[in-house]
Amino acid sequence: MPLWPGDAPNGTFRPQPPESVQTYDDAGVLGGKSEAVLNIAVPTMTIMPAKGRKTGTAVIVFPGGGFRKVFIGLEGTEICDWLTRKGVTCIVSKYRAPGGNDFWDDTLNRRITPHIPRALQDAQRTIRLVRSKAGELGIDPHRIGVLGMSAGGYLVAQTSNILTPTYRPIDAIDKISSRPDFAVALYPGHICRDDGSFDRSLPVTKAAPPTFIAQAWDDATDPICNSLMYAAALDKAGVSTEVHLFAKGGHAFALRHKDEPVGQWPQLVELWLKQIGML
Repeated sequence: MPLWPGDAPNGTFRPQPPESVQTYDDAGVLGGKSEAVLNIAVPTMTIMPAKGRKTGTAVIVFPGGGFRKVFIGLEGTEICDWLTRKGVTCIVSKYRAPGGNDFWDDTLNRRITPHIPRALQDAQRTIRLVRSKAGELGIDPHRIGVLGMSAGGYLVAQTSNILTPTYRPIDAIDKISSRPDFAVALYPGHICRDDGSFDRSLPVTKAAPPTFIAQAWDDATDPICNSLMYAAALDKAGVSTEVHLFAKGGHAFALRHKDEPVGQWPQLVELWLKQIGML
């Protein structure tokens, strides 16, 4: 379903072609294919109901894609397949890209930081929409979490700490809190900047929810400093934080490597969710 009753606020970063899906070979995925959505101008959320015994918990999944595209399968619906089997209602976020947050522009061959955080606008609106539909979805409005990978992990950090609306409210839904009740960031990016500094635009506060972080030391795309610096900032703010660092796994491991240590992160998340009373 669309996130906005009309056009999304502030449109797109620049005029772009119609939305399309890119399919590419991926040996790490069942069937050897993965899909990414390009040129997203109409952000949506896809609701996947819990299977079997419903827990009343919901998770909004923010796939990665470097804010250039959205990996809707590998880091979206496939994650929901796991969560729904655990009785969790799962929502896949398809936020605006490219240019929803800072991204590498291949045309200009440089990194660009847009003045308007369109992906964050979509993420905040998604949380509010899901909370507004808690009764309809059979979920507890106080048990709504976020899970994101790579660029999506940055959206997890943003929605956890930036609680004021980043867009002009348009209806009653925007009066509802966008704060998630728990957060899972997998191999997050954009937090540790190229010069090794912490992202100055990300205010980490004690209002952030309990957070689970996991990453591999050999991640060649997003350095491990993203997880280390964010975890340290959360701890300094007094936020309960669980951190797991794996020797191997690379980037975008998602639900791959099930027979390796890094492949155990879903079970660790489940144990953590039980510990904090969300499962």
